Amino acid sequence: MKRIFPSSFYNPVTLVGAAIAGVSFGLVLFLMVLEMMTDNPKPYMGIIAFVLLPSILLIGLSILVFGIFRARQREQAGKPEMRLPQIDLNNPRHRTAFIFFSFGTILLLLLSAFGSFKAYEHTDSDQFCGETCHKVMAPEYTAYQFSPHARVGCVKCHIGQGAGWFVRSKLSGAYQVYATLFNKYPRPIPTPIENLRPAQETCEQCHWPKHFFREKKIVNTYYTSDEKNTKWMLDLLIKIGGGNIEAGPTSGIHWHMNIGNEVTYAATDSQRQIIPWVQVKAADGKVVTYKSADNPLSDEDLQKAKKRRMDCIECHNRPAHIYHPPARSVNHIISLGWIDQELPSVKSIAVKALELPYSTKQAALDSIKLVIQEFYRTTHPEVMAKKSQQVERAIEEVQKIYSRNYFPEMQVSWRKFNDNIGHMYYPGCFRCHDGKHVSDDGKVLSRDCNVCHTILAQQFEKDKLRLSLGGVEYKHPVDIGDSWKEMNCSDCHNGR
Repeated sequence: MKRIFPSSFYNPVTLVGAAIAGVSFGLVLFLMVLEMMTDNPKPYMGIIAFVLLPSILLIGLSILVFGIFRARQREQAGKPEMRLPQIDLNNPRHRTAFIFFSFGTILLLLLSAFGSFKAYEHTDSDQFCGETCHKVMAPEYTAYQFSPHARVGCVKCHIGQGAGWFVRSKLSGAYQVYATLFNKYPRPIPTPIENLRPAQETCEQCHWPKHFFREKKIVNTYYTSDEKNTKWMLDLLIKIGGGNIEAGPTSGIHWHMNIGNEVTYAATDSQRQIIPWVQVKAADGKVVTYKSADNPLSDEDLQKAKKRRMDCIECHNRPAHIYHPPARSVNHIISLGWIDQELPSVKSIAVKALELPYSTKQAALDSIKLVIQEFYRTTHPEVMAKKSQQVERAIEEVQKIYSRNYFPEMQVSWRKFNDNIGHMYYPGCFRCHDGKHVSDDGKVLSRDCNVCHTILAQQFEKDKLRLSLGGVEYKHPVDIGDSWKEMNCSDCHNGR
């Protein structure tokens, strides 16, 4: 039979390299076609098609070249040519070996393909992200499981579609692999907000700003930290607003995300909590710049500062990894009836037990039980005697709150991760709307609460209901005069 290539190409080593390269190249083409035909390709397909398989292809080509080079050296040295094995199917022994080899190869390829697919499928799972690969991410994975986005896969937000962002995310996390292997990672793990994709490519695939509209009523239930756990309620009309004039009002909170507006800001810290400069470009092209009177930014510093256009993540910065403040968590559990409101001072002792410093999770769970039991034994022995079951139920619920929101081994708690929704426990809205950001013509970014919501009703336990569709003036549950009008809520409620 006439040979197409030089004789040095026909040796076992070269043919093995050619086979590896050929199979890899075929799989690359297959996956590329599959990705183009799929509406929602899996993010990990990119690393297989454009990183892993091309690497194997290069290895195959290297083996191929090595085989050719080795064969030529043998020819020049006068050594006998490396001949390919000859198979004679008329020979019973050759025929039996060929049949076993063929079926074994096919079976091996099928099992390898199935195993590779299952491994690939696992790498795209939340368990891989939260447990198998990233054990140091246990706090984030736990919070994620109790979040509103628990049914949205990790890779959908952290990577998204296409190979480009997959490779970028893995390259940016290369140091994290080293840090994990050699125990060099920080505690807590910082929020990687600078590495996240733009919200338009992730959040807005489901949440379209143009269809945010109207208002939404929210009823908040609170309990004061007194002996009676005094209940009080606040009905808020949240002015959601949106970007479609035909669907309802475009003013309100989501005015910031109206596609006709462009809000740009400069922050001086990595977590974007200090924002001394804000620029607003309206739909008509008018530009207004606001500068903080408390934290003025020089022209030179402004030139160096990284400016960012506001998107969903500026406020919804913890959509899937939320660590709830203890007061909010305890309020919620009491309102559900899972903790008996009749237990004296249960709100205050629960929050105190959660906030004590602990070295390990197990130590915390044991100490929470001891703290609450000791409190009722010494301060309210009659309650401990009559309502021991309610006390034990309260202990269980407080321990659950701790397990979901505190991770002492990783130094994780609600204090370490600002949540920019609202303004009760963190600066949030008041990062810009503090009444101190002023434009050159004297216009001020309003600090008026009614810009974002209206208080429809407020009622303290056994007091009269204060109700008005036009809004009622807020009354602080503790008499602090007018201080609440001048201070940010988080100045007192941040737990620091």
